[in-house]
Amino acid sequence: MRLGFLFVCLATALGLNAQSLETLEQNRVQLPNGWHLTPAGKNITLGDLPLNMVVSRDKKYIAVTNNGQSTQMIQLVDVRKEMVVDSMIIPKSWYGLSFSANGQSLYASGGNDNWILRYNVLNGKLSLADSIILGKKWPNKISPAGLAVDDAAKKMFIVTKEDNSLYVVDLSTKKTIHKLALGAEAYTCLLSNDKKTLFISLWGGDKVLYFNTATNQLTDSIAVGDNPNELTLSRKGTYLYVANANDNSVSIIDVASKRVIETLNAALYPNAPSGSTSNGVALSEDDRKLYIANADNNCLAVFDVSTPGKSKSEGFIPVGWYPTNVKVIGQKIYVTNGKGLTSMANPKGPNPVGKKQSVSYQQSDNQKPEVVQYIAGLFKGSLSIIGRPNEKQLSTYSQLVYSNTPYTKEKEMTAQGEEGNPIPMQAGKPSPIKHVFYIIKENRTYDQVLGDVAKGNGDTSLVLFGKEITPNQHKLVDEFVLLDNFYVDAEVSADGHNWSMGGYATDFLEKNWPTSYGGRGGTYPGEGQREIANNKGGFIWDHCKRNNVSFRTYGEFADDGKPNIPVLKGHVAPYIGWDLSVRDTVRFNQWVKDFDSLVAANALPQLSTMRFGNDHTEGARIGRPTPFAHVADNDLAVGLFIEHLSKSPVWKESVVFILEDDAQNGPDHVDAHRSPAYVVGPYVKRNFVDHTMYSTTGILRTMELILGMPPMTQYDAAATPLWRCFTNQPNTTAFTHLPANVDLNDKNRSPNALSHASEKFDFSKEDNIPDLEFTRVLWKTVKGLNAQVPGPSRSAFVKVAKEEEDDD
Repeated sequence: MRLGFLFVCLATALGLNAQSLETLEQNRVQLPNGWHLTPAGKNITLGDLPLNMVVSRDKKYIAVTNNGQSTQMIQLVDVRKEMVVDSMIIPKSWYGLSFSANGQSLYASGGNDNWILRYNVLNGKLSLADSIILGKKWPNKISPAGLAVDDAAKKMFIVTKEDNSLYVVDLSTKKTIHKLALGAEAYTCLLSNDKKTLFISLWGGDKVLYFNTATNQLTDSIAVGDNPNELTLSRKGTYLYVANANDNSVSIIDVASKRVIETLNAALYPNAPSGSTSNGVALSEDDRKLYIANADNNCLAVFDVSTPGKSKSEGFIPVGWYPTNVKVIGQKIYVTNGKGLTSMANPKGPNPVGKKQSVSYQQSDNQKPEVVQYIAGLFKGSLSIIGRPNEKQLSTYSQLVYSNTPYTKEKEMTAQGEEGNPIPMQAGKPSPIKHVFYIIKENRTYDQVLGDVAKGNGDTSLVLFGKEITPNQHKLVDEFVLLDNFYVDAEVSADGHNWSMGGYATDFLEKNWPTSYGGRGGTYPGEGQREIANNKGGFIWDHCKRNNVSFRTYGEFADDGKPNIPVLKGHVAPYIGWDLSVRDTVRFNQWVKDFDSLVAANALPQLSTMRFGNDHTEGARIGRPTPFAHVADNDLAVGLFIEHLSKSPVWKESVVFILEDDAQNGPDHVDAHRSPAYVVGPYVKRNFVDHTMYSTTGILRTMELILGMPPMTQYDAAATPLWRCFTNQPNTTAFTHLPANVDLNDKNRSPNALSHASEKFDFSKEDNIPDLEFTRVLWKTVKGLNAQVPGPSRSAFVKVAKEEEDDD
């Protein structure tokens, strides 16, 4: 305590706004993924997903661009006052941001509107002044990202992430005077001090390009790490620092010799797998310290870079959730936290609406406004303002970062558990379970489905598809294990399937799905649809291949019977993937035919991945199954699957894990990420309630331990395996499914405002719809047009004192 007091006194005397270990621990916040936050410094609320910030040359203002699913805006922060002084809504935006040299103009990328907007900056206020059009709006694929301005030459340089090009614009005429293909998605660009060279981070190409601004030619290409994004230059322009998100690293380039002279490992441990997501870099004003934003470790890594080629790691600084950008002004460090400071409950769900003009199905003008709590826009970003720490304060901060982080190198090979449990505690140790079945469903919260289970932590007022609609899932949690403290790692399906199959979502995926989910153009980037969005080490099937584990997929990452990623070639079963016109019970029959033939041939793989996705529903679409019929069909398919497996010869050495890819489509009184999950098999305990906090990556880790594989990423390495759900005394009693209580042929037949809204939705791909509006329709279809959502507003994820925690 004396040391903490001395740290505070010393730092305060230096004007560093230091905080003691005790003070920060008292405000510790637990996230639904099992990680913690103790954000240092002062924190200011920003908008939805702040991705970039720039500092005016006179250092009076910081501009921030917020690029999330909900309201997008440009915000102006007064540096001296440490407060947001103006906010300007922008229809579409993404990352690109630059002040003019005199600070009187601010240029911002207009995202898929394919233009650059110019704002006047006067007395702390923003006003829209002009636009620079690059091309027609989406679906024309351009999507400007990073930009740089040469005021003297009256030129703007813009890199893009859809047509993967560099645009050179004459600011006098606002015309594109040169366009150059880059060969892959670009993230940002930065002018050299003499403005003769433009450096481009080739996000999808793992390179930094040199562009000669006089000749309009690419002159050099330097290989760096995976998914290079943010760039910063030393004051003299001698060294270029490049953040590599998928490598947990920063490359240091000697600009003159055009070579990487050093690579800094920004992770908390050496040789850590993916999971730090180094995506922001900034130098102190004396060029001696480098600050690296580690998005998925929720911290800054600090390096002494005063001696080129001999940089030294100095420690870490805890910040908010998913830091995306860092800047330094004087003795203060500024960090944008993409997801803010906490997760939270959404008891009012992404259901009814607050603004009449935004929805076509409100009943009347005097209908009361309703609160929207849609997970994709629920977590507001923040700006951390941190005094530059001295050595002792940095030591305190580093302790906090390590205590916030459940991942360690030891956990890669050794997990929580107990001797004799079917879930081994070490990768490579044997398990009596030989066959793992992994079923992915679509988009439900715990309270929506299991909120009526008396022995669990549910809210009956939020139930949409309770026991009457999902009898088999209710029977599973009654006969086997009820998990009422399980959380998905994802927010939506775009990152949900990647988290479910890879234990991680890349920076490309996390930063791009909010654009399409907000109806601002863009395509669905998940499930192997776009190479840049894929994990560096691949997915669970790649992991199986590396570890000589046999595998087969039924619809997951396989559209129209074709593999979305190379590793699945030759491992795709005849099976219909995403298609809401096909019942899940039909999919079950397809699986039965394939499964029985494999068992007969003694060729059943060790891992089978499958999707049963019709619990997604089609809302109130006329002529299509009602939400109840869709969900009941899904439930029946689950019941039939478990029964058939339980009566097969391989049941005695099998286990089934069933989870939702995300929890975006409904309310939950504990947290917006809480979701139903099911564990079934002879070695699974019977009539057991497990309140342990688990996550998507915890299920992955459990499967990996069963199959003898190490973890793929920091997240599954850190996650708690579900060993408490298992027993070494198998019970091979077969499961008997329950018939549906709902007529699966029931169709939506009554035209109304809800059905009219549903007709406009595109169900050809999961989440290829305005998801917030769809979920509102679903709620009102089930509950009625006038339904309001009751329920408490507490959250499980509040400030947690260290002494109150346990190992879970």
